[in-house]
Amino acid sequence: MKVLIPDTLDYLSRPEFPSGVAAITYEVASPFAEEHFDADVLVVWGTRVRHMRTAAPHLRNLQLVQTINAGPDSALAVDFAPSVVIACGRGLHDIPVAEHTLALVLAAARRLDLQIDNQRRRYWSDDLGGLGQVHHFPDLGTLHGKRVLIWGFGSIAQRLSPMLKLLGANVTGVARTAGARSGTDVVTEDQGRVLLADTDLVISLLPATTTTEGFFDEQFFAALPGHSWFVNVGRGRTVNESDLVKALESGALAGAALDVTAHEPLSEGSPLWTAPNVIITPHAAGGRPVGAYELVLENIKALREGTELRNVVDRT
Repeated sequence: MKVLIPDTLDYLSRPEFPSGVAAITYEVASPFAEEHFDADVLVVWGTRVRHMRTAAPHLRNLQLVQTINAGPDSALAVDFAPSVVIACGRGLHDIPVAEHTLALVLAAARRLDLQIDNQRRRYWSDDLGGLGQVHHFPDLGTLHGKRVLIWGFGSIAQRLSPMLKLLGANVTGVARTAGARSGTDVVTEDQGRVLLADTDLVISLLPATTTTEGFFDEQFFAALPGHSWFVNVGRGRTVNESDLVKALESGALAGAALDVTAHEPLSEGSPLWTAPNVIITPHAAGGRPVGAYELVLENIKALREGTELRNVVDRT
């Protein structure tokens, strides 16, 4: 069995593959070499869609495409044979994304972005320290007692929610189906909109779909109190960025922390760079998958033994 491993996983310690499995590294930014058209398994992590599309008709032995991404968007964009199973990396990013989200939230609460700016200027700001900060941070300041909505309550949210609760936040999840998940109350989207008026912080973990395109818009931001913050670690296309900038500039929204944008990398001319009270990180939350090789090995074993694979994607 031949398995193609992307060079983007080189920084992870490669385990010993089972006997009879040849693991070959390929360059994600280059076309697939013809000598590898006989591969049985293709592991995808940053692999260019155009190269996969070109290679797909020639990958005659391909049985499994294993994405390391939680979302299998890139693999689904390729016309792989119907017999090819696509599995995603759901669960691999729960820990790093939850930690990065918490970091963004705390940075917003303590305005670390402004503190770092002042450090670079060698400026000791009385407004950001001591008694001055009491007047400077009327919006968030602390998570204790704050009302937080996590929009898109999947496995990452279930990892994040206890972290926020430990710091004293009151957390409610929003998903298509109401109920309780991992000790957190989850409401429907309609119920979530009712809660917006009393919400201090919205965290988006929504995926990019036809139904979530531009979901966070002028109407959504207007429903929030003026002291609230918006944090997006889901997908940039879920936000109407023009509406977000207007809400920030008008004071309808206190601030935003964004790890994702509609177009990446964010262009130099984007108004998000200069909009008031915006913290931006360059899609850094999910770049360190935890347990990637374990998932690959588990699914290779299942494939060889004819047993159930993990994280199989419905292609219908």
